[in-house]
Amino acid sequence: MLSEFDIIQRYFIRSAPHVVLGIGDDAALIRPPSGMELAISTDMLVSGQHFFSDADPHKLGHKSLAVNLSDMAAMGATPRWVMLSLALPEPMARENDKWLQSFADGFFDLAHAHQVELIGGDTTRGPLNICVTIIGEVGKGKALRRSGARPGDDIWISGHLGDAALALAHQQRRIVLETGDMEECLSALHTPTPRVALGQRLIGLAHSAIDISDGLLADLEHILKRSNVAAVIRMDEINCSASVKKYLPHPVAIQCLLAGGDDYELCFTAPQGKRAKIEMLSREQEIPLTRIGDIHEGGGLVVLDATGRAITLETTGYDHFRTG
Repeated sequence: MLSEFDIIQRYFIRSAPHVVLGIGDDAALIRPPSGMELAISTDMLVSGQHFFSDADPHKLGHKSLAVNLSDMAAMGATPRWVMLSLALPEPMARENDKWLQSFADGFFDLAHAHQVELIGGDTTRGPLNICVTIIGEVGKGKALRRSGARPGDDIWISGHLGDAALALAHQQRRIVLETGDMEECLSALHTPTPRVALGQRLIGLAHSAIDISDGLLADLEHILKRSNVAAVIRMDEINCSASVKKYLPHPVAIQCLLAGGDDYELCFTAPQGKRAKIEMLSREQEIPLTRIGDIHEGGGLVVLDATGRAITLETTGYDHFRTG
């Protein structure tokens, strides 16, 4: 059976030229450039909670890093280093060499694409859990925050929403998708695209930003509470794929669009005077950027349908501790 150190040596030690000291000591040593601040985030993926036990390991490796890269995108930070901790069931460490190799390949394929270096972590025996800590850099005082939204701001989203949640709803048999729609939505669920370059370009344009991981309404509400403002959004303005649009106005599809989560797109607010620059940025990045509403004084979030009537949902987003 592979030991903890065998697993680290065989699958996870890679070159890390941009650190003072990498894997192999009690701690890594990094030296950020002068004038930069460190942005640090941690995400945990738990088998049975965030992914099914038979999930494709290559895609799981990709997603375990992608969700952290998305946090960097929301801050406008450049991702630099990651730490990976794995709890592995004993049979997996003993017998499933292929699983570990495929997971590592998926993880490092995305890491290399973003020039991110693995500098440490931990492995242990236990139920399958994946925890990634990411460290990025952003200019001093430049980071995008949730607390900067101002009355009069436009509310924007990147990409399109709802696909990943709709795929999960299909897997949970809450809705039945046609084969082509299912494949498109599953791709969004398993291999999300973190908007790192977009987040960096939003510095100086956006007043606030957040990545949409728990659902548009829940995540936008984080901005509103931190900024002490209110918002009105229009559901028919929210960009969604042809696959999601096909199943509207099914209640499950509406829930997936507004509150499903796992989108890993950016929601941000910006002054109206920046519209032309944001539309130009959309063309340059080849990413749809769509205005979906407005920031107002006060508190609360109102969602309007195509007729102008307010929509009420039972839940506004994913909550790890919600029962039922």
